[in-house]
Amino acid sequence: DSLLQEMEGRSCETPGCGEPAKLQCPTCIKLNIQGSFFCSQECFKGNWDLHKALHKLAKTDTASQSSKKGGGLFNPWPGYNFTGRLRPAAQSNTRTVPDHIGRPDYAPHPEGYPMSEMKLKGNTYIRQLDDKEIEDLRVACRLGREVLDEAAAAIAPGVTTDEIDRIVHEATVDRECYPSPLNYYQFPKSCCTSVNEVICHGIPDMRPLQNGDICNVDVTVYHRGYHGDLNETIFVGEVSEKAKNLVVNTWECLEKAITECVKPGTKYREVGNVIQKHATTGGYSVVRSYCGHGIHKLFHCAPNVPHYAKNKAVGVMKPGHCFTIEPMISEGVWGDQTWPDNWTSVTQDGKLSAQFEQTMVVTDTGVDVLTARPGKRHVPYFMES
Repeated sequence: DSLLQEMEGRSCETPGCGEPAKLQCPTCIKLNIQGSFFCSQECFKGNWDLHKALHKLAKTDTASQSSKKGGGLFNPWPGYNFTGRLRPAAQSNTRTVPDHIGRPDYAPHPEGYPMSEMKLKGNTYIRQLDDKEIEDLRVACRLGREVLDEAAAAIAPGVTTDEIDRIVHEATVDRECYPSPLNYYQFPKSCCTSVNEVICHGIPDMRPLQNGDICNVDVTVYHRGYHGDLNETIFVGEVSEKAKNLVVNTWECLEKAITECVKPGTKYREVGNVIQKHATTGGYSVVRSYCGHGIHKLFHCAPNVPHYAKNKAVGVMKPGHCFTIEPMISEGVWGDQTWPDNWTSVTQDGKLSAQFEQTMVVTDTGVDVLTARPGKRHVPYFMES
């Protein structure tokens, strides 16, 4: 019955046929391959040589991603239809933070609720930080950048995202910081690692990075009451031209947004117009479900900074406003879907997505990018790989 529903509105995948689909390849169903609809046995058989290559691909894919121990597939959500080729892998145990390190209110909370943030939910008032507060935020942001530096240096084919998380966790704790993602609404790890079609909030796990992957690492550290938040998308080994182009465009979107928009008097809603205009030049789309955000003593607060055009963001930039801009740009459609882990956000069509993020403060004359690479504000890691 569900197969008939699947079939509705589908047409035969034989090039130039286009008849309504009446059957689906049984091997593809078994291997969880999307699509594979045909109108008749004739079309199915006629396509077989091309088609069976898909099975081979999926099988080698599955084999390379199955856990070595016992060779059993790690499949936490039987029946879930993945949009792309990435699959979850086992996670390591939760890492701990030494007691002497100061932590945000949600860290000990059993549900990971940030009570101080939740109290202000829906409040559009944007705090203007004073010089002392900005200096404290600046320190957290500088330390966050140092942590991301260490993570970026470790990215290579064969390295698991769990290993990246361990590096982030230890580098964070070494700097007397708390890793902000840890236990935020019960997020289980100390950073987010978003690979290929993952838009954001990927959970570090035991899958080894593969040559040709793109991997975003999103780091936030909490130091003496302030959060510093940043992320970059990094090439794993040799990546394809289309992946490179997407990552370059995404970086340019962030650069343009900061340069053209961030100064006193700009409406927050303007940021999305600049980003979408540039993403469109590459034929890319802008993810709409996740936005930039205010940040200081709270991890996420006003303002809300959408990255798409014609948005309804509230507020005007003033000196002392601190916030992130973090465009997520996708190769295909802008829509997203969340895995059953309730965190991992993926593109609806399984195509690639990239992201970059900085934390910044509005100054009297423009902007100070607090998470910028020292001496290399305009040089992302991928440019050096």
